[in-house]
Amino acid sequence: MAETVTPSGTTGPAHILASLDPLLREWLPRQRWFAGKGRPVTGFSPVAVTELLPSGRLGLYHLLVRAHQPPAPGAAPQPGDCYQLLIGAREALPPRLAPALIGHVDHGPLTGHTVYDALYDPRPAAVLLEALRTRARIGVLRFERDPGQEIRDGLVARLLTAEQSNSSVVYGDTFILKLLRRVVPGVNPDLEIPLALAAEGCARVPAPAAWLRAEGTEAAGEPTVLAVLQPFVRGATDGWELALRELAKGEDFGAEARALGRATAEVHTTLAHALPTVTLGRGGLEPLVGGMVGRLEAAARAVPALRRHASGLRSAYTALADLAAEGRTWTAQRVHGDLHLGQCLRAPSGQWSLIDFEGEPARPLAERRMPHPAVRDVAGMLRSFEYAAHSASPPAPGWAAACRAAYCTGYAEVAGRDPRTDPVLLRAYETDKAVYEVLYEARHRPDWLPVPLSAVRRLAAPGRP
Repeated sequence: MAETVTPSGTTGPAHILASLDPLLREWLPRQRWFAGKGRPVTGFSPVAVTELLPSGRLGLYHLLVRAHQPPAPGAAPQPGDCYQLLIGAREALPPRLAPALIGHVDHGPLTGHTVYDALYDPRPAAVLLEALRTRARIGVLRFERDPGQEIRDGLVARLLTAEQSNSSVVYGDTFILKLLRRVVPGVNPDLEIPLALAAEGCARVPAPAAWLRAEGTEAAGEPTVLAVLQPFVRGATDGWELALRELAKGEDFGAEARALGRATAEVHTTLAHALPTVTLGRGGLEPLVGGMVGRLEAAARAVPALRRHASGLRSAYTALADLAAEGRTWTAQRVHGDLHLGQCLRAPSGQWSLIDFEGEPARPLAERRMPHPAVRDVAGMLRSFEYAAHSASPPAPGWAAACRAAYCTGYAEVAGRDPRTDPVLLRAYETDKAVYEVLYEARHRPDWLPVPLSAVRRLAAPGRP
């Protein structure tokens, strides 16, 4: 465990965590971004505990804690996921912060305090921005910034409360800070890729203005990316909200889907120039296909409704492997990794931007940084159009089909190649995405499970390419 700044009169981070332990065991599993749902939290171990404001009327603690849980059935024991928490401590919590309540501490160094998620509170949230602005170094925390971007002080903070796998704070409608919740050491694509795109002058992705890392917290010695600050696109609407709004009005979304396809292709083209690409032949494709098969088998074990489709879905992967065995090759590059309508912003000017390059959080960091054919992102967006169409009442499959076609057309206008001209590759990636969605919905949103299952039935049907 790293050296830590702790409050006067306490004996270390373990004691602070011991104060919070019974409260966090109840609170943490209820959070949208908690990855271990369905299994109890049996305890915590501190990775780093850093005091950002001294305890008093308002105390503020930055915690990196490892949550211990029993392994899933059939799984090997794991060390536990590491989570980033920003904990405020007050003698009494004002009514406006009631949604942030974690609980009342009755033992240990924080006895008598009420603790809460401090991101709901503008003053503690402002502490993070000021530390980024001044490039502070506090305990294991390293606040860094791009000197070419001005960060004004005094920007008022507000937490975005929409459901997401991390937490986001907007500062004065000028910047947005994405605070990663489940963190791992290593190069995080959510910072790496936007920095690479910014160096190439790509306007489709907001350039990072500042970022937060932790150093020396793990035996491997690699820094851990904790947060990224980027310009806030004022008046922007995310693609999911816009699509649902247009669906509700019965409006055509084809022009927007086509523009979004062009934006995606611009990002892919820039990434292929900024970061290395590789050629995938039979040898390179084998582990990729093996991963798809492994994810299918794991999902089928966990979700009974998937099992009767497993053979048909597996044929999507074997068809791709057969093409590679015949000598077919593909170019692989860095991609977004989790592209869907909610990861896209449309500015009032009509300009589309892509955000959130973290990739699928459930997958290992090394896997998220692997190069893939660009069609992986295309497949994710095609699935997202179907999600939107199934959210309508009644569902609108024709709308989804029109959007899918328009998106691919727009993509081809920039990339010079229509993703539909490689149907075997596209089907394999769309199948992999649908399998991921089935497992995710079964664990987190069972009411949504019919949406990916409808795609599973289509993708597994005989006669698919």
